Amino acid sequence: MSNLKPDSVIACLDCPDHVQAVLEASMWASTRMQAPVGLLHSVPSLQQKAAVNYSGCLNIDDENTLLEQFTTTEHLGNCELKSQGKLLLHQATTYCEQQRHKLKTYTLHRHENLSESIDYVDDEAQLIVIGHHVTCKSTLGQLIRVSHCPILVTHAPFLPPTTALFAFDNSPTSHKLLNWLCKTSLVRALTVHIVMVGKENSENCDALREAYARLRQAGIKSKKALLDCRDVTAALNYYQTQNNIGLLMTGAFGQSRLRGLLKGSDTKKLLHSTKTPYLLLPKDYA
Repeated sequence: MSNLKPDSVIACLDCPDHVQAVLEASMWASTRMQAPVGLLHSVPSLQQKAAVNYSGCLNIDDENTLLEQFTTTEHLGNCELKSQGKLLLHQATTYCEQQRHKLKTYTLHRHENLSESIDYVDDEAQLIVIGHHVTCKSTLGQLIRVSHCPILVTHAPFLPPTTALFAFDNSPTSHKLLNWLCKTSLVRALTVHIVMVGKENSENCDALREAYARLRQAGIKSKKALLDCRDVTAALNYYQTQNNIGLLMTGAFGQSRLRGLLKGSDTKKLLHSTKTPYLLLPKDYA
């Protein structure tokens, strides 16, 4: 029987360098969305060339460094992998308790790869939080492409944002993200800059003005900007830096794969370039 709780914030703990950041981002989102936190660990493949080293990934007050005994440069057997995962989940739970996180925290120990684990949770979860450097064979972009749930990607350390940049391009995916932002409590306390990169023509101005009005009607403090620039990634990065914005939000991989191959995917470029938390809404989000 599954212990997955509906409408959870799912913290993916497969990134040793980002475990603490993922937990802090998950607790931040959980508090704002009033949602339980599901601590998800996927058993790594036995075909990995080296064991994943989780020792020292959390700063918690624990007399025993529980994970160090399982750290090895050799292959881990199936039993050791399961034990390592249980110990990681134990430490993650302890960390959340020490941070006095008030909402329910529970564990999900999946004996499958991360992509399959995300597929297991993403129809029920409100949000998936993942570190920027995943350890599985799939790339971060591949994991996001197959998801149906909003995903928050974080670097370490996680800094709770007070402002957000919503990159709006009038595409179906950006309208889905707009609808989600108007309904979710995640960004309710933030100032949201809705930014469009494109020609300053009547079509773009009207679309931006209508999207801005919807955010304001939803009670979200907002600002708007239209940037006439050919390089979408450069324009968004510059605007975010100049305005000291702590969270980037876009639709994910809304363009065709062919266009992405020919011109390069803006989502992929932003994943590589941004240094702040990055919220993505997959195009298959219902």
